[in-house]
Amino acid sequence: MGKVLNITNPDQQQQQLEQGQQQQQTEKQTNGDVESTVKRRHATTVLEACVHLFKGSVGAGLFAMGDCFKNGGLFGSTILLPIIAIMCVHCERLLIKGSLVAVSKTPGAIFLDYPETVEKCFEYGPRPLRCMARAMKLIVEMFLCVTQFGFCAIYFVFITENLYQVLQQNGIDISMSMVMLITLLPAMIPSLMTNLKYISPVSMVANFALLFGLIATLTIAFSEGPMPSITERSYFTGGTQLSLFFGTALFSYEGIALVLPLRNSMGDPAKFTHRFGVLNVTMFFITAIFIFTGFVSYLHWGDDVEGSITLNLEVEEVMSQVVKIVAALGVFFGYPIQFFVMMKILWPPVKRGYSCAQKYPITVQVMLRFIMVMLTFGVALVVPQLSLFISLIGAFCSTSLAFVIPVLIDFVIRTQEPKGLGTLIYLKNIAILIIALLGIVTGTYQSIVEIINQFK
Repeated sequence: MGKVLNITNPDQQQQQLEQGQQQQQTEKQTNGDVESTVKRRHATTVLEACVHLFKGSVGAGLFAMGDCFKNGGLFGSTILLPIIAIMCVHCERLLIKGSLVAVSKTPGAIFLDYPETVEKCFEYGPRPLRCMARAMKLIVEMFLCVTQFGFCAIYFVFITENLYQVLQQNGIDISMSMVMLITLLPAMIPSLMTNLKYISPVSMVANFALLFGLIATLTIAFSEGPMPSITERSYFTGGTQLSLFFGTALFSYEGIALVLPLRNSMGDPAKFTHRFGVLNVTMFFITAIFIFTGFVSYLHWGDDVEGSITLNLEVEEVMSQVVKIVAALGVFFGYPIQFFVMMKILWPPVKRGYSCAQKYPITVQVMLRFIMVMLTFGVALVVPQLSLFISLIGAFCSTSLAFVIPVLIDFVIRTQEPKGLGTLIYLKNIAILIIALLGIVTGTYQSIVEIINQFK
């Protein structure tokens, strides 16, 4: 079943697991595993991993930070966002640890993705829980697909709303549905890429476009005159608004689905979790950008701030039009990396279940990708309000994936180790679960209520 791991020093334990994983990988490659050797040739560098994680966590949610701060209050959001970020990083480390433990116990395995990690952890866990392994994998796959599908659909909405304003201002009178249709074909092309290595240039362009759009938007906000006094804005909120804040914040930290694929694609996976490695450094900068953006946006526009702050810019100004277009392009180029995660989940069962997929894998995968792009496009057509769907997906699916599942994995692993589940660890995990469940229940309920009201 595998070796017993000493957990008295978690950092040392993870280092031992990573060394064992690298040794397993080397042995498999020297035994003639051609596929593994090819993957190593296309290994993702530290910089590329940072770029992917940044882009995977900073998309439409970055421009929703104004709405996030409106629902959480100036000071409330500033305090709560770092706490959520720390919880996210901690749970991502729990997920990575679970993956390493599962790999160490699975003969011949080198890497396991999120659903496989959950399945193997339960499979090697306490006997009463082993029957749940397959079900837990299916639940995680479903949540990942729904989350990534929702991200992709929201990306279409974000792009369309910004381009529509620009086209209307320049006398091009076409419907929002037609604008969305125009973006469909360009979205198809990068979505056919199947390797993260080849998506790197697209992701890099997306990062520059998003940062330019953000900097330009905030510059315009500062140039429109003195900022209102903070006394004119809410410091803290509660109840309904705080529920929506939680959902939007979790949506904005949308990168947990990419953590294992990114780490697994690196030439030196251990650098992903170093103290100053990819995960910590990238998440620190992401959180700092979120806080600055949300604080300034809500302070400037107040309760009038939109689900995307680019929609608050005066469309009559040429510079504002440029910003809207560039921001839309930034989100557009982020579509392939979110789509990549969804296809990594959907393709294997399709390939196993259909003989035609085994006989004509490239053709069938292209057809599946085409269908999924069309489905995200179709859902985007009926989204009534961007900010509410951001909150709904964040509250229900993102919270489960970011907090609940990693903590359950940690419980399962530690029950198998001598003195693994100490009192402090037990209380810490329970606290995370309580916070997560409160966020899921209140955020999901309030988002659904608001969406229903929009349809009336």
